[in-house]
Amino acid sequence: MNIEKEINEITGFKNLELLATQVVEGFISGLHKSPFHGFSAEFAEHKIYNNGESTKHIDWKLYAKTDKLYTKRYEEETNLRCHLILDNSSSMHYPALRQFGIGSLNKIGFSVLAAAAIMNLLKRQRDAVGMSIYSDTYEFYASEKGSERHHHLLLHQLTDALTKPRNQVPTKTYTHLHLIAEKLKRRSLVFLFTDMFQSDAEEEKLFEALQHLKYNPHQVVLFHSYDKEKEIDFDFSNRPKRFVDVETGAHVNLYADTIKESYEAAVQDYFKALQLKCGQYRIKYVAVDINESFNKILTTYLVERQKFG
Repeated sequence: MNIEKEINEITGFKNLELLATQVVEGFISGLHKSPFHGFSAEFAEHKIYNNGESTKHIDWKLYAKTDKLYTKRYEEETNLRCHLILDNSSSMHYPALRQFGIGSLNKIGFSVLAAAAIMNLLKRQRDAVGMSIYSDTYEFYASEKGSERHHHLLLHQLTDALTKPRNQVPTKTYTHLHLIAEKLKRRSLVFLFTDMFQSDAEEEKLFEALQHLKYNPHQVVLFHSYDKEKEIDFDFSNRPKRFVDVETGAHVNLYADTIKESYEAAVQDYFKALQLKCGQYRIKYVAVDINESFNKILTTYLVERQKFG
């Protein structure tokens, strides 16, 4: 069985949906230890009562158990519109994916599962979700909906992004963000998953596009995905290696130790500059190591959801 066939067999959307459910249920089970304890109580069926709302739908039985006011939710309620944006360029498919499962993910695998987990939370809260996927082209767009059929469609598109090989497929993220900003007519909570690989010349254009998205106006969160071991710590054996740009095919031959120190310093400076720039544009910047848990991403979702109003 070849690798591509093996990956496709184990990454059908049912498997992605199951893994996303496992991620979310594990996260929710830990909420009682966090400031978000209230979210774990009757997660799908209740929302926190806000002063000024009608008291008609307050769940008094839950109040007796928790000493907090919650109102019952109903099928037709949609309080939030969320749009997920996924960078599907070649660099996101690093390192090569040999299997798909929690604890064995590359950047695209981590981002796909994180997006599916956020979708799972949105589904539980009966909120609307849309999606854009781009690489060198604008591959997929779906507006925000909350139906079961729509969720299956998005899971299918995430699976396609995960399993289709990407060889020397670059992207100009800013081009697609401008297009997405034009499509999103109603205010939404926007999550962008990307590894932020672009040239210095493109960086200003990228932030112009993010500003376009931000001031439409949407609430924008940038999840900067990276492999800390390889891309930050530059943890390679000190033998002669050929390092290849997966998007352009350009390469350089060198010993890793000869540039390790200067490389690490340059990457740290780049991360700090990104964080500062996002702060200036009032964009939430979250650096996420694909070798860690999804708690940072899901906690960010809860925080931003509370702020969205």
